[in-house]
Amino acid sequence: MSEVRSVAHRGDLFDQRVREQWAGQLGRRLDVLVAGCAHDELLTLDRIDTRMTGVDEDLPAIRSVVEERADLERCILGDLRSMPVPPRSVDVVQVSFLLERIQHAELVLDRLLRALRPGGLLLLRMRDRGSAYGLCERLTPSWLRRLLWRHLAPEGRPGPLPAVYEPLTSHDGIHAFCLSRGLMIIDDRTATSGPALGRAGRAAVRLADRLTRGRYPSTHDEITMVIRKPQNHFARLI
Repeated sequence: MSEVRSVAHRGDLFDQRVREQWAGQLGRRLDVLVAGCAHDELLTLDRIDTRMTGVDEDLPAIRSVVEERADLERCILGDLRSMPVPPRSVDVVQVSFLLERIQHAELVLDRLLRALRPGGLLLLRMRDRGSAYGLCERLTPSWLRRLLWRHLAPEGRPGPLPAVYEPLTSHDGIHAFCLSRGLMIIDDRTATSGPALGRAGRAAVRLADRLTRGRYPSTHDEITMVIRKPQNHFARLI
């Protein structure tokens, strides 16, 4: 059952699951891959030995933010479909608001999962294609999104980034993906955390909800999941 949670609860959830993963590995260093590293919400893992590497698309808005980051050991920008990521090389993959803004999202997510060691965790955050917010973002012309971003987005946040929203970036889409890959969904929550829209933007989201008779709800815009890769590659969940 999905729940609406605050940003603080979401961060606590990720930190808790990673600490459990670290404890289960008897204190061995955790290798963490942050996909979508233009966003500044990394794990806060005091007293845990981690090595964090970032990957993202090579876009001007992203490059300008990543170059100022000192909390990543390194960050690689480029084509995520062909970026060299060694298989079974990390314990945790954090995907932050990436899938909804890229083409070939399923291919990219498969590549990220190949980098995950058996038993590793995928920490996923994305905007929901099936929400009123996602619908409005997809339908808003790019020139209008740029205009609104300059006036409404928090200072320093990169954007506006593309609004692609392939079918994977929905609640049903990600569940079907996990089922077909034998992945175990540990936590599944929803939240409202979209960038500040202003009064007009919030009204547009509520209007989209009403016009679609709740098919695209305004009750949330974000999907947050913790997903585990099975130890056995051939495992399938029934």
